[in-house]
Amino acid sequence: MHTSCKLSNVAKNYLNTFHCISDEMICKMTEAELNNSISWNFIAQMIPHHQAAVRMCRNLLQYSDDGAVRRLAQRITDQQTQGLQAMEGLLPDCGQPANPQMDLRLCHRRTELILRELFSQMGSAPEGNRLDLVFLRQMIPHHLGAARMAQNTLRYQVATGLAPVLRSTIDTHCKEVRQMRALLRRMGCQTV
Repeated sequence: MHTSCKLSNVAKNYLNTFHCISDEMICKMTEAELNNSISWNFIAQMIPHHQAAVRMCRNLLQYSDDGAVRRLAQRITDQQTQGLQAMEGLLPDCGQPANPQMDLRLCHRRTELILRELFSQMGSAPEGNRLDLVFLRQMIPHHLGAARMAQNTLRYQVATGLAPVLRSTIDTHCKEVRQMRALLRRMGCQTV
């Protein structure tokens, strides 16, 4: 939340909405009902993460005139919506397998560290009037967090249908992070 310039009313509107979405995402992810299945726990926390990404992109689309950033935001919206549908469809079957307590503790501990870093980096992204730039700097840690959560989850036994979703999450999010960093460089900014 660092800014060195006076924020325009447009920037204030964008940032206010972003922070409301982010706060709701953080609350839902940290308060998700977890059980003895790593598969279930991943989905329970990733659904609010994906929902927030869709809302964050729609927020940006209200203000952005940059064609490349708009296309990226729309692509993220479409992919996250598909991902939500896939995860919601898998959720009823993800109560099994039950994972050993040691695996649950290790996975949960690593997930908590990933989430702490994700929330911190999103919240400390520089703010300003260049909303495309602000969005990219907020979305990079958001995407990296999802990829890291999926990588962590793949280290353990998961429901059969979840493994392809996890691999797709990693591939898609890492590809989009590379695109976001390329857009930042195009804008003459340092990448995150």
